[in-house]
Amino acid sequence: MPRVPRIQNAKPIPKGLRDKLAICHEHPERLLFLDIETTGLSHFYDEITIVGWSFGGRSGTFIKGQDPSELFQVVQNAIAVVTFNGIRFDQRFLKQEFPHISLPETHIDLMYLCRRVGLTGGQKAIETILGLNFREDLEGVDGFAAVLLWHEYLRGNLKALKRLIAYNRADIAAMGGLMDDALSSLGYEPDLIGQAVRFVDWSNPKDRHRLPAGLKKAAPELARAPTFRELFDGHRAETARIVGIDLTGSEARPTGWCLLEGFRAKTETISRDDDLVERTMAASPDLVSIDSPLCLPFGRQTVFDDDPTRDKFGIMRFCERELKRRGVNVYPSLLPSMQKLTARGIKLAGIFRSHGLPVIESYPGAAQDVMRIPRKGAGEEWLKLGLKNFGIRGKYTTSKVTHDELDAITSALVGTFHLAELSEELGTANEPPLIIPRLQVSRTPFVIGVSGPIAAGKTTLAEILQLQGYAYTRFSLVIDDLLKERNLPLDRHHRQLVGAEINRDGRQRELAERTMSRVAGAATIVVDGLRFPDDHAFLKEKFGFRFHHIHVSAPDEMRRERYAERLELPPFEAGKAFDEANASEVERMVPALGRLADQTVFNVGTKDDMATLLLRLLAQWEEGN
Repeated sequence: MPRVPRIQNAKPIPKGLRDKLAICHEHPERLLFLDIETTGLSHFYDEITIVGWSFGGRSGTFIKGQDPSELFQVVQNAIAVVTFNGIRFDQRFLKQEFPHISLPETHIDLMYLCRRVGLTGGQKAIETILGLNFREDLEGVDGFAAVLLWHEYLRGNLKALKRLIAYNRADIAAMGGLMDDALSSLGYEPDLIGQAVRFVDWSNPKDRHRLPAGLKKAAPELARAPTFRELFDGHRAETARIVGIDLTGSEARPTGWCLLEGFRAKTETISRDDDLVERTMAASPDLVSIDSPLCLPFGRQTVFDDDPTRDKFGIMRFCERELKRRGVNVYPSLLPSMQKLTARGIKLAGIFRSHGLPVIESYPGAAQDVMRIPRKGAGEEWLKLGLKNFGIRGKYTTSKVTHDELDAITSALVGTFHLAELSEELGTANEPPLIIPRLQVSRTPFVIGVSGPIAAGKTTLAEILQLQGYAYTRFSLVIDDLLKERNLPLDRHHRQLVGAEINRDGRQRELAERTMSRVAGAATIVVDGLRFPDDHAFLKEKFGFRFHHIHVSAPDEMRRERYAERLELPPFEAGKAFDEANASEVERMVPALGRLADQTVFNVGTKDDMATLLLRLLAQWEEGN
């Protein structure tokens, strides 16, 4: 067996570690070698599949869904535990799966012990360096393959479970070999009354190849994933039209595109941005869901490394830092290899929103978790099978499609979860959120947005809703705050100028966020004064089918009369002021908002007439929600 040279001038073993090693030498029969297998690396999204151990010269295995009492017993009887990367990984998962489990205080993590003698990398890499071989008939099985073996078991393959257990026990058997070699390289010797111990004899017991008795196929409740109908039946999301886009960083590489109509998926690949926009607009979706970063980290000005703000604000957004904290390995949005993708995503999202289409940044990986599909890299067949079992229908089940098209279906499904209020938003006031599916309902406020030309009766409608208990907010209230900061008059002319400036500068979303922050926590909200399609898109993105857009209209002559009454000016001056306001840059977008509205109200009667119509609409919408 090849040996790794001992480190020259190795530092003395710290007293704390020496004391732990002494315990292991004194009581090897109570030393617990332990290793877990999981569905992935994230302690937040993934879960334990099996726990294996060697204790007292015997092997043991806990399989998820079975009685864990034997595991608890060996943990209770153990005086010390040996793992590889267990402090950061195994221990955290075990505490999550079994909150009351109490591992021994003496914990030898071989990853750190091996580093003391210059052995770095994963366990299998170190085994190769040391010439250890406990993996007979396990060629090609690694951590990722172990995840797939579990999924095969859930789908009825008992042989896959047996192979997974064998893989887990091989990991455990090798731990003793790693421990023996590291201690030898460190020159460790037990005290005078202690005896030398070969730890590999305890990690690799004679019964290692004897599998647990009574192995059965996975219980239905363990294998079963929720279906589309179970999650969305009766909700408007059940029939939603959603475009999913698995975006690439360049037009040179085709992008996966999907139109998901309820549970029916149509996919294709599209290369050019113009074609993506045209195809998406023609689909008239309720929502566009894009798998790509759609904003910069707060403070950044461009996606590129020559941005003067790079050193101060970095390359990661809040959502990426949070996913990292949850154990998900995500790429920072402004990593050099991600910069073109991020720029392309931001550009396309801006185009869609300027037409009033709501757009979300999606995280398809969490949708795959819900559907019990292995994460990206498992291959097309796994993704196809998972989508089919979830209840998604389409030609993709029998036709050859690209992985990008399948990912586009999953991205579209994130939109379905979001519209059904089964999602989490990871974002800040300065960074639009990344949408993550989950099975807990997040009830959002019921929101009415009001648009329309000047003097049509928008504020009158909003006042009626206020009397019904709706919290009131208006875009111009935030603009007034900005005017005060600039010492400018609080009049319509200056409001329109600043409003147009904000829109031209690409700050419409910031304005919308500040407008909604004024009514944070309210259950029912009326938003007065939508002026751009981006406003409609923002509210639809944030509140989904709980947002309803009312466009108020009235004949021009009637609006002129109301405007004159409001200003208390002579007819000629009032008419001139009306024409100027009506021709402003902001007002030119009003017709587009009318086309986006759920309902147009023609305000040609009394306030009581409008109230009667409005209350009837509210009853219909609230019943539908």
